[in-house]
Amino acid sequence: MSTARILAEFVTSLKYDQIPLPVIERAKACIIDTVAASIYGSSLPWSKIIIDYVSRTSAPGNACVIGTPSLIQASMAALVNGALAHSFELDSPVHPSVGVHPGPGCVSPGLAAGQQLGKSGKDLIVAFVAGFEIMYRLGESAPQSSEQLGFHAPGLFGTFGGALTAGCLYELNVNQMINAIGIAGSLCSGLLEFSQSGGMIKRLHPGRAAESGILAADLASNGFTAPDSIIEGKYGFLNVYTRNANLSLVTADLGLKWKTMNIAHKLYACHGTSHVPVTAALMIKAQHNFNSNDIDYIELTVGSKVVTHHNIPEPKEITTAQYSAPFCVALALCRNPLDPNSFCEESIVDPEVRRLCSSVRIELLTGNLNGNAKATKLTLNMKDGRKLSQYLESYKGMPDDPLNKNDLRSKYDLLTKSMSSENAKNLFIKMLELEKVDNLCGLQMH
Repeated sequence: MSTARILAEFVTSLKYDQIPLPVIERAKACIIDTVAASIYGSSLPWSKIIIDYVSRTSAPGNACVIGTPSLIQASMAALVNGALAHSFELDSPVHPSVGVHPGPGCVSPGLAAGQQLGKSGKDLIVAFVAGFEIMYRLGESAPQSSEQLGFHAPGLFGTFGGALTAGCLYELNVNQMINAIGIAGSLCSGLLEFSQSGGMIKRLHPGRAAESGILAADLASNGFTAPDSIIEGKYGFLNVYTRNANLSLVTADLGLKWKTMNIAHKLYACHGTSHVPVTAALMIKAQHNFNSNDIDYIELTVGSKVVTHHNIPEPKEITTAQYSAPFCVALALCRNPLDPNSFCEESIVDPEVRRLCSSVRIELLTGNLNGNAKATKLTLNMKDGRKLSQYLESYKGMPDDPLNKNDLRSKYDLLTKSMSSENAKNLFIKMLELEKVDNLCGLQMH
């Protein structure tokens, strides 16, 4: 039996009452977080370019462009909403990190398909969990290896998450779902060159994946076929886009161990690899009395991915700045990283932020007994000779310390200030009880 068939049989048979309540609650929290991040993102310059594009090129439909009153076709809504969700590094990550983003990967295409088809909130929850459980396992089979090759992982794995999530809402049968998976495997894209030279393109990768998910599900529903060996085949996804994948992990413990519980939430508008370092910086600030100009230089001892991908001492624009661990630590020491508006061009050219950023000395953390890729030791070497250090392995919002309802509401309120307070409040309440929403078209997201 092909891997695609095992996956298709799982997602097409999954029912709401088979999903444990904590998994449902974590899924709803991710949906709320994704919508909030998308609303915030809708006002950003690069987002407006994509919104304008879909407004000009899509026929009218039932799927909303989040943050606007526009209603368009599902595929274009998935494209723009996937980009909005990832537009400012605010969407939910996962831990352990395997290169997937549940919001643009599953929420954005799921919401677009669900609204186009008039599905319920309960339908969306089931489809999201089904799609995410598979998307995470695909990433887990060869964690981070695709990014070591230069691919941007959300643009790869998101096609599968989107196809599976949308496929559930399209009510595909097993054979159709196999074809949706097969189609998705040929639609992967996204390169990491933005981390070297910048640009807006990083925001588009998850949106393109979400759009591809809708395309795969829709074509499959109409009889379009693709190879059922797309996962493990000689020229299949794992052999082309990853290295040394463990195929057994893709299907292991389906319906028994719920990877949805690995979803985390961000509090800072920067790449997930910087969240522990930023939190460590805030802890040192809270414990000691100093000004940023009292710091001589900074030592940051971290995991291998930060060393290889996020050691960017002189970022030139906002995308690479949010991707740069030195910049994020420097900003946390000079400004308030809890305010997403702190991550701006003004901060990039701030002489004190730039001085601290270029002073950061990054080294690989050794002797990490817990094997936690996020483990960090941050040391501020002060001009008066003091060494202020903090070792940390996690941050508020990770699976072992999740945001509670009040925390989630605080972040939601911060990101939805563009909405009227009444509309924002009503939307939050409805999403908290998403399983009671009869038709997703009734959710006003602007």
